[in-house]
Amino acid sequence: MEFKKIIERAKEIRKINIGLTQNEGSKTWGLAERTQGFVGDVGDLVKLVMAKNGYRKYEDINKRLAHELADCLWSVIIIADEAGIELEEAFIKTMEEIKLKKK
Repeated sequence: MEFKKIIERAKEIRKINIGLTQNEGSKTWGLAERTQGFVGDVGDLVKLVMAKNGYRKYEDINKRLAHELADCLWSVIIIADEAGIELEEAFIKTMEEIKLKKK
């Protein structure tokens, strides 16, 4: 799947997520709340990597790790969108900058 399609899919899921929270009577998350949620996701990711390296015990570690990585990617995409960042463009530019530093 192309990166643009991944971004579109993430935005579709955000709309569904917003609809679900509104139906539950919860507040809709903004940039700050999404970023705080992402920090929690990264914490979960760290625990799963520890498990992958044998320091914690979880069932289906690869399945859980894949899920958490995808969850983190979704958060990054949505945070970028809510901050007005064109993530694909920023990624390409940043990778080029890193490549040039290595030379």
